[in-house]
Amino acid sequence: MENSEACPRLTAVIEIGSTGIRLLLAEIEGNGKWKEMDRAGKPVALGRDVFTTGQISRESFLECLSVLKNYREALSAWGISGSDVHVIATSALRAARNRDLFTDQVSRQTGFKINIVEGIEENRLMYLAVRFALKNDLPQFRRSSSMIIEIGGGSTEIMLLRQGKMVAAHSLRLGTILIDQRNRLAMSTARSKERYLNENIRNTSIFLSSEMELSQVHTLVAAASDARIAAHHIGTVLNEHCRVIDRKSFTVFVEELQSCSTEECVQKLQISFVDAEGLISGLLILKLFLNRTSAVRIVVPRVSIREGLLLDLALGVETELQEEFFSQIIASAVNLGRKYHFDEAHSRFVADLSLTLFDALIQEHGMNRRERMLLEAAAILHDIGMFIRGSHHEKHGQYIVANSEIFGLRQDELGIIANVIRYHRSHTPSSADIEYIALQREERILVQKIAAILRVADALDRGHSQQTGQITVERKGDILALHTERNRDLSLEHIGLDEKADMFQDVYGYKVVLS
Repeated sequence: MENSEACPRLTAVIEIGSTGIRLLLAEIEGNGKWKEMDRAGKPVALGRDVFTTGQISRESFLECLSVLKNYREALSAWGISGSDVHVIATSALRAARNRDLFTDQVSRQTGFKINIVEGIEENRLMYLAVRFALKNDLPQFRRSSSMIIEIGGGSTEIMLLRQGKMVAAHSLRLGTILIDQRNRLAMSTARSKERYLNENIRNTSIFLSSEMELSQVHTLVAAASDARIAAHHIGTVLNEHCRVIDRKSFTVFVEELQSCSTEECVQKLQISFVDAEGLISGLLILKLFLNRTSAVRIVVPRVSIREGLLLDLALGVETELQEEFFSQIIASAVNLGRKYHFDEAHSRFVADLSLTLFDALIQEHGMNRRERMLLEAAAILHDIGMFIRGSHHEKHGQYIVANSEIFGLRQDELGIIANVIRYHRSHTPSSADIEYIALQREERILVQKIAAILRVADALDRGHSQQTGQITVERKGDILALHTERNRDLSLEHIGLDEKADMFQDVYGYKVVLS
C-alpha cells in the first residue's frame, strides 16, 4: 500500500543518550508528514558512568529501568503497540562493556527492544532531521559548502557537504563528558581546557581538510542541545523549527560563560543542572570549529535524531527524498574515492554498466533498490586499493573500505561492499576468507550476486578507456548478449570477459557474450 493511503498511526521514539532518556510521541501520516503529540525527558548519567568506568553502574541501570517502565505505562495509556515503539541508544551504550546485559534486562522487564545505532547511522538520522527543519528557508545550504555538527556527551558527529552534496561523514570520539572527565583528572583551568580543545580540533581539522577545506564552509549547522540553549538566548527565528545566531554574538556569549561554574550557568541561563554540566565544553567545541570556517552565522535546528527517525518512518521507501538520500551516499563514496586518487572516469563508467546489468536482470537477482545502491557504491570504489599498490589491489581496497566511513551506510553494509571489492577480480569466495565467512548467510549470497555483476562491468572497461560505450542486454536461451553502441576494437574487453565472467555464469546461469 502507498504511504499516501495509509491511516495515521501513533508512533513513539525513545532515545537513550549519554545524559538522559527522551521520549517523542507523534502521529505519522505518511509521505514524510507527522504531527508531534507529546514529549518527555528524564536525566540519567549513563555517559558519566560509561566514560569513567567503562560500564553502566547498578544505580544508573535501576534509574534507566524506572524511567523506561514509566514510559511503558504512558505509552500503554495511549494504546501504542510494541511494533510502533522504537527505542534507540547512542554513544554511551555503544561504549559500555555491559551493554548486552543491559539491553537484555531492559527487554525482559519492559518489552523494549533497544537498537544501538552506530555513529554513521546517527549522522544519517540527523541529516534527515536537519533537512526537515531547514525546509527551503536556507537556500545557501544547497548552494555553498556546509558543515553539520552535533556535539554529544560521548561523540561528535560531523557531516561535510559541497553544494548540498555529501563529501564526508565522521563520528569523532570527542564529547562533552569525555572532555570534562579529562579536565577533572588533570585539574585543568578553563583556559587550559580551551588550549587542549584547540589542539584536538586543529588535528581534526587537518584530517577533515583532506576531504574539504573548512575555510570553504559558509554554512555551519549545529544540531545539539548546547547550541539550542545558546539559540534560545541570543538567536533569531528562521522558522518554527530553526533559529540562527550571528557569529560575533555567539563568540561573545561563549566568552561570557567560559569562566562560569556549572551552578552559575544554571542560575544565569535558567537551565537544569544536567544541561549545564557539559554546556561550556560543547560551546567551546562549536566555537573552535566555527573559527576554522567562513560562516557568518550558526544555524540551529530544534531537532534531534528522534525527529530524524520519525521522518525516516514517515517517508517509506519510494519518495523523492529517499532518492536524494541515495545520491548523498554515492556522493560520499565518490569523495572517498577522490581522497585515494581513484580513476574516476573508469569507476563511474563501470558503475553505469553495473546498473545497466542490474536493471536488466531484476527477475534473476531479486535485489531491491537499496542493494542497487550498494552495487553502485562498490563499483565506484572497486579500484580504490590502487592507491596502495596495483598488485592485489582488491585486498587493499577491501581494507580501506572496511575501515572507512561512508555517509548513510551501516557497518554491515560497508562489510558487504568491502567483500564485493575483494572479489571483483579473479578470486572467488572461499571458506578460508575470514571476512567473508563472518558475514550472515544472506549477506554472503548478496556479495556473490553483486560481485558477479561488477566483474562483468569491470571486464567491459579492461583498458580503462570506455571503448564499449553504453550497452544493451539481450537474453538468448542461456546466453546473455551484450551489444555495444560503438564499432571499435574490443579485444581487451573480450579478454576481460574470458577472465572474469565465470562467477556471473555460476551465480546467474548465463554465459556472457560481447558483440
